Amino acid sequence: MSDTTKLVMIASRGTLDWAYPPFILGSTAAALDMEVEIFFTFYGLELLLKKPKLLVTPIGNPTMPMKMPFGPKWFQKINWPIPNLVTTNVPFFDNIATFLMKKTFKKHGVASIEELRDICIECGVKIIACQMTMDVFGYTKEDFIDGIEFGGAATMLEGAADSTINLFV
Repeated sequence: MSDTTKLVMIASRGTLDWAYPPFILGSTAAALDMEVEIFFTFYGLELLLKKPKLLVTPIGNPTMPMKMPFGPKWFQKINWPIPNLVTTNVPFFDNIATFLMKKTFKKHGVASIEELRDICIECGVKIIACQMTMDVFGYTKEDFIDGIEFGGAATMLEGAADSTINLFV
């Protein structure tokens, strides 16, 4: 076993808000000289597409703050409690929530998912797309960004078996 700390993560969600944890943790761990593997499965594969169309949805996130990234300071400080009744019945509400979150991220200098993916690849993070999920969802290797690997559960478990830290994000 190596003296190097090794982090292995499973990323299974494909929404904008769930896209950040694997890439932020992965790039940070790599910057700390850890060996890093991220196994993307099920909806997490969306994060590896060449042109991801990631949305954020308030459905299932009842505590999600809806602060406005624009307007006077007093307006931006209001935490708008948007009930599920509104979010389920207003057409395109996911698009509105996504727009507001992206604008908020940009305002605070948060890197985009595409930038974070590139950083991970540049730092040597091993990114693995689940082959079984690709087959089930009808993806081909050409659908994904360059610099990633493809493998199955055995690949993930092999990496996890000799890791120091395992996370499911």
